[in-house]
Parts: sequence; C-alpha cells; structure tokens
Amino acid sequence: MHTDKSSPSFPDYQTGWEAQPYTQVNFHVPDDWKSGRIWGRRGCNFADPAPGTQCPSGGCNGGLICNPVDGSGIPPATLAEFSLSAYGNMDNYDVSVVDGYNLPMSVTNNKGCPIAGCFVDLGPNCPAPLKGPFDSNGFPVGCKSACLVDQNKSDSPNCCTGSHNTQETCPPDGVQYYHYFKDNCPRAYAYAYDDPSSLYTCDASLSADYTITFCPPPPSLTVMDVV
Repeated sequence: MHTDKSSPSFPDYQTGWEAQPYTQVNFHVPDDWKSGRIWGRRGCNFADPAPGTQCPSGGCNGGLICNPVDGSGIPPATLAEFSLSAYGNMDNYDVSVVDGYNLPMSVTNNKGCPIAGCFVDLGPNCPAPLKGPFDSNGFPVGCKSACLVDQNKSDSPNCCTGSHNTQETCPPDGVQYYHYFKDNCPRAYAYAYDDPSSLYTCDASLSADYTITFCPPPPSLTVMDVV
C-alpha cells in the first residue's frame, strides 16, 4: 500500500502484509486520504534484502512493510487507485494496468457504485515482448506495459510523454498493445488517458466501504451494468 505525500491522514493498517489464500483484512481509511494505491505481490522471498528482487512482481521499497510515501510497487503490477472526497465531493477509484499487470483484481463497494476491475489472467497470453517476469517454474507472473519496455520513455506515445503528453497527442490506438489490455480488461485503465471508460466515482457522502479482491470471479453482466 502506498500513500500520496500530500495526504494529511493515512489508513490505520500496516503498509504491507502476507495474505494466505481465502483470507481477508479490514482497515479504516480516513476521508481525507487524498490518494493512494494498493496492489498485490507474487512469489516473494523477504530473506532477500534487495526490494527489486524479493518478488517476481510488485515488490516495493521497504520489503514486506512498504515505505508509506516512497514504496510504490515495482512494475509490472495491477493497481487499485483511490482519491477520496475529491472534486465535487466524489470518491474516485479505478483498477489500473498502466504500469503492467501481475494479478486479476476488482474494486467493489456496498453502495451500488460501479465495479472496477481486471478479471482476466493476462500473463499466459501476454504478447511476447511484454511477457514476464516468470516464476521458478517458468510461468508468467506478469505482463509488462508497452511503456515499461520502451527505450525512449521521455518522448513516447506508449508512455504519453514529451510530444505525446496530452490526450489529443496520445490516442489509445498509438499505444502498442493497448487493445490486448483493454479488450481483456475493459473496466481497467489501460493507458494514461483512459479516464472516460475506466475512472469510476461514488458520492463521498455515501461513505462507501470498498472491497479489493485479488483473483476475483468475473461479475455477472447484471452487476457490471449497475451505475
């Protein structure tokens, strides 16, 4: 878990934990948590002192307990992103594969607001230039973004940087492999300017409880269409 440095308050839970299958944790997030992100890691070995190699995907600065202000997940990593009580008194939230993918993930809530998520394992069919990293058995536990493998990140349509740093100059069709991510995960951010189809809101006055699920079952079409 990672918190934006401008946030005056922080969630009341440690910034990293080991989750056994079918377990859950609950924690309070203050209304003025300006922005933050939560993600999963795979196949970690915390006896390794180097954050970059502790986990095949999703490791962070600080080890198991991520540094709360500069411990962002090492890509590729699927992210649940939040900005609470934002403009117009709305909670903004999304699931993002902009930094690549490492686990299916969903964000649901108890107030009938939309579901965000990527419900497909993107690793096995990931395009060859993006596939990986791999676990000890050679199984792909990640799918990198086109930006991550781009050799010219400072001026790149894949990264929406330099001369491509606006929505007009960085259309989705100019991002390599955009449709692999978006077609498989239509309810997830697939590139930097995916707001219209992937950023979801919930009236902050509803005080919604949000649930992040790793490896969730695909929701029914009826549930998906609730707005």
